[in-house]
Amino acid sequence: MFIPKANRIATFSYLFKEGVLVVKKDTVSATHPHIEGPSNLEVMMLMKSLASRGFIRITFNWQYNYCYLTDEGIEYLRTYLALPAEIVPATHKKVAGRPEGRDREEDKFGGEGGRPAFRGGGDREYRGREGGFGRGGGGM
Repeated sequence: MFIPKANRIATFSYLFKEGVLVVKKDTVSATHPHIEGPSNLEVMMLMKSLASRGFIRITFNWQYNYCYLTDEGIEYLRTYLALPAEIVPATHKKVAGRPEGRDREEDKFGGEGGRPAFRGGGDREYRGREGGFGRGGGGM
């Protein structure tokens, strides 16, 4: 299938930027919902081509193709799009650690006596021992 170069570059740029791509198995859709320019069929065929060469890994679930970029695919797209080595997909970027907040160890058990707050009476005292209206409850 002939795919215009502008559509090919738009698809490959999106795939490299995000690191993953979702394509619905819909061949008659006029456009891909996340990429400007190519039709959904063109994106499907490009992903099929990249998968056959081992540049992406495809998982198919509920009429959607989930395409994950491999290390070989990163190198291929980096040379195809003429990108420097410093630019990496969003899935390969390091995320920041947990923000500093309260110390979780000291508040783990509610702070009193070392027992968990959910044991014992607590907020369950509003329910009496009589039961309710369901099975086995003490009705009227």
